[in-house]
Amino acid sequence: MKYSYKVPCKKEKLRDIRSFVKEILDKHGLSEIDASTLVLAIDEVCANLIIHAHQCNAKDSIELQIIVKHNDGIIFDIIDKAEIFDIGQYEEPKLEDIIKKQRKGGLGLILVKRIMDDIEIIHDSSKNICRLTKRIDVI
Repeated sequence: MKYSYKVPCKKEKLRDIRSFVKEILDKHGLSEIDASTLVLAIDEVCANLIIHAHQCNAKDSIELQIIVKHNDGIIFDIIDKAEIFDIGQYEEPKLEDIIKKQRKGGLGLILVKRIMDDIEIIHDSSKNICRLTKRIDVI
């Protein structure tokens, strides 16, 4: 099954994105813990795109596509047209360094990389796709 949701790049739309993802995951029988973990990962990537790549410009938009492959996992495609940031190439800071510097932020992408099984960035002349894959049993 394939689901799609498109929103303007406004921080206020993050709640709607979380609700959309949670609704789809609940529909496919994920546990509360698995669903909440995946919602967290998708929220983090979408927030980074909306805030950092698009500077909350409501004239821009991002699209989220969720592809559920029964008994094979879930693919989340986050599609936009901003300058590309390759999360797959992101080098995690050491947790000790974050604590020492009392940095706010910096943990979200670490969580995304630990939650998801695969992260792929696809770029063509008209769009970017951040593809996050989770191999998990779904109904």
